[in-house]
Amino acid sequence: MMPAGSTPPPRTPKTQVNVRAALPVLAAALVLVALAAAVCLWWELRPLLGRDGPVSAAGPSPKTVVIPPGESARQIGQRLEQAGVVRSARAFVLAARITGVAGSLRHGEYSLSPTQGALEIAGVLARGESVLHRVTIPEGYTVAQIAELLAGMGLAGRERLTELATAGAHRFPRATLRNLPIDSLEGYLFPDTYYLAKGLGEAAVIEHLLNRFDAAVGAALRDAAAARGLTLHQLITIASLIEREARVASERPIIAGVIFNRLERGMKLEIDASVLYALGSHKPIVTYADLEVDSPYNTYRYPGLPPGPIANPGLAAIAAAAAPAQTPYLYYVLKPDGTHQFSRTLEEHNRAVRRYRP
Repeated sequence: MMPAGSTPPPRTPKTQVNVRAALPVLAAALVLVALAAAVCLWWELRPLLGRDGPVSAAGPSPKTVVIPPGESARQIGQRLEQAGVVRSARAFVLAARITGVAGSLRHGEYSLSPTQGALEIAGVLARGESVLHRVTIPEGYTVAQIAELLAGMGLAGRERLTELATAGAHRFPRATLRNLPIDSLEGYLFPDTYYLAKGLGEAAVIEHLLNRFDAAVGAALRDAAAARGLTLHQLITIASLIEREARVASERPIIAGVIFNRLERGMKLEIDASVLYALGSHKPIVTYADLEVDSPYNTYRYPGLPPGPIANPGLAAIAAAAAPAQTPYLYYVLKPDGTHQFSRTLEEHNRAVRRYRP
């Protein structure tokens, strides 16, 4: 015991002494941890930032890599590593995360070079800069022919595109297709040159073609059709008949004039191309047996216009349908040189048929 009235000496708590003594050690440990983390980060970033970033600095040609829909950044990284365009899947994932695009990498077909590096490749995939394929759809191609062409280039599935284009017009709501009497897009898949990426999907491909139609068939043509009492659908139907019948550009307006003359007189159009469309085949000569096919597209059996277009006409044929030539002709027959012999009367026409189509 201490004497009464005495003051005890100050005491330093052990814990305070221990903390002070440990501070240098703790600081050193934190520095070591930070250094280790920096080394690890540098090791991860080395394939991205330094001169070792790309797989190769020069030389290798670009490689085609197809990224399927629904793959994660990690799966894409593994695919890129297997293709030899990034050093590691882990480096690619890190690059995608650093740049904030890990969740927005797009599927498609890409041309990627081992010289690009993971950061650049991540940006390419995020922006969707996929390979574009040039494809030209000729004037007068049918839906079936367009589907065959695109399927052959790997740009669309033949069956799916045919299904959407022949019985899926209701899936593409737009002013152009409003009040269509049939659910087919025949006639509205505009023939032109397109640049399409693989993996777009059939609906997106159709949207491209429909958008081009809307841009090409403007107000002037639609107003001209309306002035003749035609709906847009009737205009495109007539244009498709012209497109499939005319072999020479200068004859389009004349053939258009013949069609209008026959319609005004209540005559059957009797157009061979419509019979071939009804048959679903293409051949140089239509036989009498072919004319018996029972289809609303057979203009030898049914009067007036067919229910819809028999092909996808180009702009020149649509313009001819909107502004047909004023002509006295009611008949025409194909000559060997690709032009037509036009006639005013059935007697003249029969003589022309005997001469050119014995």
